[in-house]
Amino acid sequence: MLDLSTGSVVLVVVASLFTAIAAIWDLKSRRIPNKLTLPVFAAGWVFQAIDRGWAGLGDAGLGFLLGFGILFVLWIVGGGGGGDVKLMGALSVWLGFRLTLLVMIASTGLVLLTTGLVLVYSLVTGGIKASRKKYLATGKASAKELREGKELQPETVAARKERRILPFAVPVALATWLILAWKLPTLDNPVRGMSQPAEAGQPAGQPN
Repeated sequence: MLDLSTGSVVLVVVASLFTAIAAIWDLKSRRIPNKLTLPVFAAGWVFQAIDRGWAGLGDAGLGFLLGFGILFVLWIVGGGGGGDVKLMGALSVWLGFRLTLLVMIASTGLVLLTTGLVLVYSLVTGGIKASRKKYLATGKASAKELREGKELQPETVAARKERRILPFAVPVALATWLILAWKLPTLDNPVRGMSQPAEAGQPAGQPN
């Protein structure tokens, strides 16, 4: 049975609950409110300072640069929502650099897998035309709209969110739970999620 430190237990509980609540909120309203993300973001810095001191704050900073930074760039180019950016920013402060990197890789894989399965199902059951209308923003007016002289309006943020096959917080939550479960035995390592290196002269994997 694992004997985790208090800090690791707090990390697992907070990250799991935070992502679960965010996923439910995103599913119901297609938004992640500031009143959820901002307090968790602030508490993450306090947690890292108490749990690991300067090393924890440095790890949190690198995690934030990775998680928040990538999502911020995607948001700027129109590939995500502001709530998604703040969700990843808050979570990354708790997880640190390495766990954030793993969560982002896993969540991207889940998004690609889910999107592929849904699109294939839609194509099989509804055909190409219906699938394009439902999921793709082509940037072109329909023939009927052109005949009526209607101008194509830019896609709104709300419309783009509705087009999403899966709200962003859902794959992030699933990825967070999977990565934390996988890395649970090594969470007490000073460098989160890294296996303890073998001592000099001791074969890797051999117990002390």
